[in-house]
Amino acid sequence: MDRLTAMQVFVEVATSGSFSATAEKLEMSRAMVTRYVGEMERWLAARLLQRTTRSVTLTDAGENCLRRCQQMLALMENVEEETSDHDGELRGQLRVTCSISLCYAQLAKAIVEFLRMHPQLKIDLNASEGALNLVEARVDLAIRISGAPDPTLIGRVLAPCSSVLVASPAYLAKHAEPQIPADLSVHRCVSYANFGKSIWTLRRGELQEQVSVGSYFSANEATALLQACLAGGGIALQPTYLANPYLRDGRLQQILPEWDLPEMSIYALYPSRKHLSPAVRALLDFLVEWFAAVPWQDMDSTTLDKIQKRGV
Repeated sequence: MDRLTAMQVFVEVATSGSFSATAEKLEMSRAMVTRYVGEMERWLAARLLQRTTRSVTLTDAGENCLRRCQQMLALMENVEEETSDHDGELRGQLRVTCSISLCYAQLAKAIVEFLRMHPQLKIDLNASEGALNLVEARVDLAIRISGAPDPTLIGRVLAPCSSVLVASPAYLAKHAEPQIPADLSVHRCVSYANFGKSIWTLRRGELQEQVSVGSYFSANEATALLQACLAGGGIALQPTYLANPYLRDGRLQQILPEWDLPEMSIYALYPSRKHLSPAVRALLDFLVEWFAAVPWQDMDSTTLDKIQKRGV
């Protein structure tokens, strides 16, 4: 059996903790996944995984083997990329992670355009809200919205991320529209479960107000809150990259437009500047161009055509 493939299978099982999930991701049968892991254990004469009906965990030997396999697979990818770059084509596979809402609104179509420019390249996109260890998950690039990104990672700002307060016309027909921030305290609000659930901060010039809101429905993901808001569920704090199309067509209405909400940034994060592959560099440069479009939330065909012709 191919030992490099066996290492790849072992790393995926160790990362996901599941033979079935690995089989699905690598598009092979569960029995083949089991065979590859067995081959690794026979090759090294050591038990690498503890298997029960409910979980798969690493043994001490498995922990050591995982680190070495990750290093060898990364080296293999670097060799492939450096070798294939001589013909001007980017090859191989990149692993990217991004929040669900930003993936839905922007990143998926940005990646499609990037892959049109580099047809020999493959990208595996993990859309999730949870934090990932980029090294352990073998993620090349994380796109995250944050006010203070992880200081252990290299961060490159792609764009500012503004937010607005919105509600549906149906909700506002039944409830008096807020005129001042304090009015929010008597409204039904939908909010993020992991931050700003009960306290919203608004600014107007030098004036800042913090309002305690009654959050009767919360979620950890922006598109879920958007749908609740569209259904008349209340007032929501939404990123403009999601809210703008609905504000334009009238399905949402901005609340307290003269007040500003805290602004965060969209970051591209990666583990190290050292040995950054040509494909990652190319994707980074492309995303900088993509998000530099003003407003990038409403990118038109002329702007897109300019980005494609630059061939970043």
